Amino acid sequence: MKIYEGSVLICDAENKVCRYLVEDCGKIVYTGDELPEEYKNSERIELGEKALIPSFTDSHIHFASYATFLAGLNVADAKSNTEILESIREFVKKCDDKLIIAFGASPHSVIEKHFVTREQLDEVCPEKPLFMVKYDGHTCVINTKLLNLVRKKAENLRGFHPESGEMNQEAFFAVSDYVTNSVSIPKLLKNMQKAADHMASRGIGMIHTVSGVGFPLDMDVSMENWFGKGLDNGLNLRVFFQTMDVDKVKRMKLPRIGGCFATALDGCFGSEDAAMLLPYEGSENKGVIYYSDEKVTDFCKKANRAGLQIEMHAIGDAAFEQATKALKAALDDFPREDHRHTIIHACLPTEEGIRICGEYKIGLAIQSAFIDWPQEPNDYLERILGERAKKLNPFKTYFEHGIVMSVGSDGPCTDPDPINWIYKICNNGEESLPVQEALRMCTYNGYHQTFDEKERGSLEAGKIADMVILSENPYEMKAEELCNLKVEKLILGGKDYKELSENPIKQVLRGFFK
Repeated sequence: MKIYEGSVLICDAENKVCRYLVEDCGKIVYTGDELPEEYKNSERIELGEKALIPSFTDSHIHFASYATFLAGLNVADAKSNTEILESIREFVKKCDDKLIIAFGASPHSVIEKHFVTREQLDEVCPEKPLFMVKYDGHTCVINTKLLNLVRKKAENLRGFHPESGEMNQEAFFAVSDYVTNSVSIPKLLKNMQKAADHMASRGIGMIHTVSGVGFPLDMDVSMENWFGKGLDNGLNLRVFFQTMDVDKVKRMKLPRIGGCFATALDGCFGSEDAAMLLPYEGSENKGVIYYSDEKVTDFCKKANRAGLQIEMHAIGDAAFEQATKALKAALDDFPREDHRHTIIHACLPTEEGIRICGEYKIGLAIQSAFIDWPQEPNDYLERILGERAKKLNPFKTYFEHGIVMSVGSDGPCTDPDPINWIYKICNNGEESLPVQEALRMCTYNGYHQTFDEKERGSLEAGKIADMVILSENPYEMKAEELCNLKVEKLILGGKDYKELSENPIKQVLRGFFK
């Protein structure tokens, strides 16, 4: 039994703060301002100026991809293509992998203001296939070696550009599937363990992963599911299957369907293929809407009737409109009181879509890390969107309509960092929210998104003691200072987080037999 004394931020609906929390056998047995006599002789942990909060959630991450890229070459901080290419050249010399993976390149944050090309990649890596993924995770550039391997799979798909080596839309998905299949399972699992430890160091106790990128027999979905069930250190993982095949999900006995890839309704702003109601500035381009309204609506109706929780990617206003209307049609067809359907990103909403979300209790998994994103800067968004750029990420408006928002990294697009998420939510101009709501979005609401809030997500008696110690009390800090917060410790089930060190195959087998 342990007593935590100091600033205990409950993160319940009233945003209560109390002086004491008592943990026993992994559960919270008491919170309050007066310590009952029966607990007074227990071990006491003085928080001092620190604060105790619930553990964070990452409510949208491509976990296997994030793990793969985390182990590869990250060039997100490069200031020029020359720097990117030199980094690749040096990385290739030290890397024994048969296929080279790099991530994070942005044409908007380098001095050349354009993406690297296939010919440039050939100069620094002629002998091995090379997969260079753009920061937004929706586009890549490949060298000739990899182009020759994927040509038959991708050449008849939208977004195939062999001259430059750039692949986007369906062609990107095909190349990504090929690359993912090329990574050995033992190495991928080890990378996933390291990624889980990295996320835990940021105070994340629950991971919502979207899976399903082309493995034979959907082995990646099963593998992530078994990986999560095999965790024995208190970390939790929930899997969303990125497919529109409802029958397949039911056969696998999974409760959730959706994500990106096969359930992405549009592209992204970085490639100017997020689906727009009006054209991008100075062009006739309205982006790409992947599916007809009829197909999305039919999918939502079938998944909703099957009792599944639905998630769909929608960034542009046309995609947001399509997603909200399809979910409304599904819930009109077969009403469900507590469905937890969610739209991912929701960067540029419409008034009608916001109204539908509020009325039909459709949640949003937002990415506040996209605000003031160095790889996709404000001046770029203003140039392609004009006045519409001012309407991006309207968190306060969503909140005022009673919409439940959770927060995710969309890793590998951004590195999971809940402190950054909170800072961005509280420093978003007229659409800012108070820190109490920002913290709840990053904790309780994430657990609520996957029906886990009865056991976790707030520091209430009877719940599992999944907690984080912060360096300061965020409720007492100025909004502009929140970026200085530090995660000092992650506690899961009442125990300090233990890094994953066992053979990952053993972990997955344990999950399989569970």
